[in-house]
Amino acid sequence: MLLTQPLKKAFSKVFSSAPFSLDKQSEIIPIRHMKFDFEPQKIDYKFYMNAELASAYFASLSIFLTFGEDLVIDTARYHRDFIKDPLLKQRVTSLIGQEAIHSKMHNELNDAFEQVDLPVKLFRTWAGWVFEYGFNRLPQPMKLSLMAGIEHFTAVLAEYMMNHEQIFFDSQDEKQRAIWMWHMLEESEHKDIAYDVFQTLSNNYALRVAGFFPALITILVLISAASILVPFYRNPKNLISLSYWRDIPHSFKLIFGLKDGVYGSSIKHIFDYLRPDFHPNDHDTSAFLEYYKETLLNPENGVLAPYFTKEFIPALRV
Repeated sequence: MLLTQPLKKAFSKVFSSAPFSLDKQSEIIPIRHMKFDFEPQKIDYKFYMNAELASAYFASLSIFLTFGEDLVIDTARYHRDFIKDPLLKQRVTSLIGQEAIHSKMHNELNDAFEQVDLPVKLFRTWAGWVFEYGFNRLPQPMKLSLMAGIEHFTAVLAEYMMNHEQIFFDSQDEKQRAIWMWHMLEESEHKDIAYDVFQTLSNNYALRVAGFFPALITILVLISAASILVPFYRNPKNLISLSYWRDIPHSFKLIFGLKDGVYGSSIKHIFDYLRPDFHPNDHDTSAFLEYYKETLLNPENGVLAPYFTKEFIPALRV
């Protein structure tokens, strides 16, 4: 979006920028192009730890994520014009590129989900309402805060997934495995960019907290509630299936269990965002990133090797 001078002046008054150091920012990241060619007949609806409802959560997340990623793209592109630091501006371009490809690939996965009777059209309609009549109408400062909040939750999810690599290999669905491992790698790679943009342009703690809670409610509450419908929509007989009703507490434990659940065991990391001096890189995932880039992208036997097409790094413009 091109900004007029009056709009730029008005915008700069909204953000009373306090000093913020970029010392913690990561190095520049590449934009990777992938091609998965999902095959609906090979979709495993129990992909996540052989648990149907837990897998339904990630299928639902895949659908809602595309709307969140589009919000991140639009918000990052809008605010890039206000960034003075050349490296941060370059990294914002990488964030936009990575998220654009995430959105495209997950939409292709969601199209495959639709062909195996998951409620993709319904969830796209619901997500469209949430974003079109809610998040997308927020003022730009609040959208910037929400962007940082969304990216915090994907960073938490990425760290959990990278710390529990074995969960991806419980299923023979190689393409779902690949898209989620690729996505988690890149979410961890760019986890600090949206936050650094927010802190650079605003550094307003109250505003940062305000963007945290809509992200929390959407990812932990709304998507969880929506996912309950998936198994019944796909197979109405689950209503009277004893094995399915036994799956429910097991799935709940996998997602929200305090010991090993995705979000339950990550609760301290989630709410660490509310610490005034929080920074995403306080949670160091550099060792994970080195390991995963080496193993996932290994041209001989890497999980992502069959689907990786090319990558490039945006130019640094001083």
